[in-house]
Amino acid sequence: MFSDHLLGRIGCAGPALEKSLIQETRKIFSTLLGMDHLLHLPLSVDPASNFADCISGLVGLAGEYNGLVSLHVSTRLAHRMACQMLDIDEPTDEEVEDALGEVANVLAGAFKRYLSEESLAIRLSTPSIVSGKQYVIHVAKKPEVMTLLFDLEDEWFIAALAVERD
Repeated sequence: MFSDHLLGRIGCAGPALEKSLIQETRKIFSTLLGMDHLLHLPLSVDPASNFADCISGLVGLAGEYNGLVSLHVSTRLAHRMACQMLDIDEPTDEEVEDALGEVANVLAGAFKRYLSEESLAIRLSTPSIVSGKQYVIHVAKKPEVMTLLFDLEDEWFIAALAVERD
């Protein structure tokens, strides 16, 4: 969870910010993917942990706040997301990566809006995709981290924000 110092600078209380980002994530999955059965699981998870048979979409934040928005999904869910988004039956690896990158980018835009309510300048990077049988994601510094764990019809995924004030 974010520290009181950082939350005071953002202008949102921790539970209010978390609630808003949960609602935004639900809205994005419903609007972009037609996936409406998203359940937030209020469990603590580490976004820099080991991932097995997953795909991660990463979007950097730079400016008044620096950090990373990440979306970590199972390979199976990533394929389902691409099928829904592109209205196809069998996506290529490139289509899966493009779909996940787009969802991560829209999610980063939503997170950015909550960080920049007071007209703070924050820029987003182009989405990057990481995938593999097993990998670890490390954040160089120790930023403030918010992780949101979701269940979508028995498929889990993590949406995370790691940020520090410049």
